[in-house]
Amino acid sequence: MDEFRMSQEDVSANHPNVIVPTCEGNTFQKKAHSIRTLSAEEAEKLARDQTLVSDFKQSKLEKEAQKNWDLFYKRNSTNFFKDRHWTTREFEELKACREKNPSYNIERCKVFQCDLTKDDLLENIPANSVDVVTLIFVLSAIHPDKMHLVLQNIYKVLKPGKCILFRDYGLYDHAMLRFKSGSKLGDNFYVRQDGTRSYFFTHEFLSQLFMAEGYEQVVNEYVLRETVNRKEGLCVPRIFLQSKFRKPLSKP
Repeated sequence: MDEFRMSQEDVSANHPNVIVPTCEGNTFQKKAHSIRTLSAEEAEKLARDQTLVSDFKQSKLEKEAQKNWDLFYKRNSTNFFKDRHWTTREFEELKACREKNPSYNIERCKVFQCDLTKDDLLENIPANSVDVVTLIFVLSAIHPDKMHLVLQNIYKVLKPGKCILFRDYGLYDHAMLRFKSGSKLGDNFYVRQDGTRSYFFTHEFLSQLFMAEGYEQVVNEYVLRETVNRKEGLCVPRIFLQSKFRKPLSKP
């Protein structure tokens, strides 16, 4: 499949979905403040899929969440992850933090494992000391009832005036539409065959989630991408939510 990307940016605050195209390959991209419209077939499929996974299995999945993700990373340690060059393109804060800090040294980075829903970050990181936090395809793996705990935990270590950079699955992403019947855990929440789970965000839900924990919204928009395989006649719609939320200089 040839790579083809078209990046399209807002040109007016009064017309948020007016876009200016640029071109690189066989993938089309634009940013928008509204979700895409489903086809009649897609809407019918989602309407039919109302049966939820049993409470017993849902409880089991929650208890085994860490184990399932550990197995996922073990299976995919060398053949799944690629360099994500878009991170410094989309989030300038990351490039600036890396290049402008003369003390940056990978040998001095502190690496530790924790469960953001229950392990206190203050045990490893001083309060109000972090310049930038990335939540890139992290929050979707956490049960919606526990997402606020992650944000509360991060709030304690983030410097006032600094941001969380967020990117994750958006509502009606291709991955969501591919789930078979029997995979639904709740509204916009699904389980894969390997036991890992995924939530698909709307910008309204995300905004309410962050602002309820005291953050200020800086940017919160959908990234709509279409990968086209002309030979096979396929068009794969990918939808992500890309956002920045800031810790106020003084907590309201």
